[in-house]
Amino acid sequence: MILVVDDDKNIRLSLKLILERNGYDVALAEGPKEAIRIVRNTPAVELVLMDMNYNMSTDGEEGLTLLKQVKVFRPDVPCILMTAWGSIDLAVQGMRAGAFDFITKPWDNGVLVERVETAINVAPSKSPRGGTCVSIGIPEDMVAPPRGGREGASPQGGREGAGVPLPSLASIYATIARIAPTNAPVLITGESGTGKELIAEAIHRQSRRANGPFVKVNLGGISSSLFESEMFGHKKGSFTDAKEDRVGRFELANGGTIFLDEIGELDLASQVKLLRVLQDQTYEVLGDSRTRRTDVRVVCATNADLRTMVAEHTFREDLFYRINTISLHLPPLRQRPEDIPPLVDHFLRQTCKDNGLPLPTIKPETIAYLQTLPFPGNIRELKNAVERTVLMGEAMALPPSRLPRGGGNISSDGLLGTIASPWGGREGAGASSSTLEDLERAAIATSIEKNAGNLSLVAKELGISRGALYRKIEKHGL
Repeated sequence: MILVVDDDKNIRLSLKLILERNGYDVALAEGPKEAIRIVRNTPAVELVLMDMNYNMSTDGEEGLTLLKQVKVFRPDVPCILMTAWGSIDLAVQGMRAGAFDFITKPWDNGVLVERVETAINVAPSKSPRGGTCVSIGIPEDMVAPPRGGREGASPQGGREGAGVPLPSLASIYATIARIAPTNAPVLITGESGTGKELIAEAIHRQSRRANGPFVKVNLGGISSSLFESEMFGHKKGSFTDAKEDRVGRFELANGGTIFLDEIGELDLASQVKLLRVLQDQTYEVLGDSRTRRTDVRVVCATNADLRTMVAEHTFREDLFYRINTISLHLPPLRQRPEDIPPLVDHFLRQTCKDNGLPLPTIKPETIAYLQTLPFPGNIRELKNAVERTVLMGEAMALPPSRLPRGGGNISSDGLLGTIASPWGGREGAGASSSTLEDLERAAIATSIEKNAGNLSLVAKELGISRGALYRKIEKHGL
C-alpha cells in the first residue's frame, strides 16, 4: 500500500488514480496527523509519497517533521518527497533526514511511477545517509549472467574452468540482479581500474533496457562550453561552428542506459544543467526551443570523494542525492588479494582464446608474488600485465628462485616493470636489465603498430600516462 499525503484534494485524487492504474493500493491523508495515524496502524504501508508543505506554509518544516516521525515509527518504509523545482533545497534537507527520493511538481506520470517502483524494490537495504552500498569488483562475465542466456557465472561459482569462485560472488549477483531491473540511478565509486565501467555494463545487460543502447560518456573530457552540445545536441547554425545538426548523448541513449563516467570532474555550471535532465528527463537542443523528453537509466562513476566535494561546495548536493539512490563501491585490488587468482586465470583464458594461443601454466609461487603487489592500476593493471606477458610469449611457469625479493610495483611507471621479473623470460633466459629494456621497447613498438600510431590508445593499452609514454619513446629511440 502507498500512502499519499498532501493538503490539496485534487493532487491526492490525481495520485491515487495514477497509482491504482499501475496496480498499487492507495491510502490518502490530507495532513501530518492523519498520516502518522495511518503509518502507526497500517502495517501494509510500504511507501509514503508526501508533500513538504501544509496549511499554506512554504518553509517545509511540517514536511521535515512528518518525515522524521515516519522514520521513527517505520524506519523500513521509504519516503518520496514532492516539492516544486524552486524548492529543491527542501528536498535536499529531506534526503539528509532519510528520504529515499524526491520528485518535483508538476511531475511526469511515467517518471513518478518509476520512482515509486524503484523505492519499493530497493529500499529494504537502503543505508541511512542515502545510497544502498555494497562492495564489488570482478570481471563482468563473473558478475552475473547476461540476459538472454549467454555464457556467464552463476551465484554458485565462476565460469566453468575459470578458477576458484570469489567468496562474494553470490551476494554480488544478488545485488546486481535486484537493482538492475529498476530504473534507480546508480553511483559506482572506486579507484581507477577497479572495473566501474564493467559493472555499469553488467547492470545494463541485466536490466529491462538490455535491448536498448548503452551510451558511455567521459565527462572529464568534455569542456563546459561544449557540455550542452555534447549531451543535448545542437541545431545547425546555433553557434559559429555548428555546421550541421548534432544528436546529443541523451537522445542516443533514449530507451537504454547512459553511463556518465568521471562525474566528479563536471564543473558547477554543467552540474546544474545535468540535474535538470536527471530530475525531469527533459532537455532542450541548442538552437531549438522545443522541450524534448528522454527515457534513460542513469549510471554514474567516479574515483573522487563526492561527499567531500559536496562539503567543499565543488559538487552540488542536490545532484549528489539525485545520482546516489544506489551506491556501489569497488574496493582496490590490493585490499582483496584473494581475487587475484581467479582474475589472472580469467584474463589468461580470455587472452589465449581471443588470440588463438595455447593456455600457459602459472605456478602458485607466481600468484603468491602477485598478491604482494600494490596494483595502483587495480584490475586494469593486472589485465594489461597478463595480456602483455601472454602476447609476448613469456612463460608463466617459473621457479621460486626467479621471483624478485620483496614486493614490487607491477607498473612502476607502467609497462612491464617488475612483471617481467616474476614471470621471467622464456625458460632458461635471464631477467637482466637489458632483457627488460628489450621487452619494454618491444611492447611499446608493438602497441604503436597495433594502434596505428595513436599514442592516446597506446598509453591506455599499456596502462601508463601519455607523458610517461613520450619519455619511453624518446628513451628507446622509437
